Amino acid sequence: MNGNNPYAGAPGVAGAGQPSANRELTVEQMDALRRAVAGIVSRTESYLPEGFAVGSELSTGSNGPLATVAVHPPVGHPVSAGFSPDADELDAGLTDEDRNEVARGLAATAAFQVMSAVGDDLTPAAR
Repeated sequence: MNGNNPYAGAPGVAGAGQPSANRELTVEQMDALRRAVAGIVSRTESYLPEGFAVGSELSTGSNGPLATVAVHPPVGHPVSAGFSPDADELDAGLTDEDRNEVARGLAATAAFQVMSAVGDDLTPAAR
């Protein structure tokens, strides 16, 4: 029963529960990832009015580093975007276009959550 053997599997592929050695990032790459994620958070905040909480988290999973940016709107469900960059992407740098796309997408989705939660029955307070 090869499936029960902890050493079974294709050569070069990390076993179950084992981190992938080729997904480790250097200190410089982790710093670049932190800066990129902080830029996405800042840009997302710039698209939204007050009352929306924007945050981020960096973690390491079985497939390597994972970056998550999340928005919690004043009403409605929170939304998030996560990505797991590889070392080559970080060495080349995440483009402004990519950062803007993620920020705009998160802001638009968070605004939609508010609109969905409030509905059309909202009475305007002023004109």
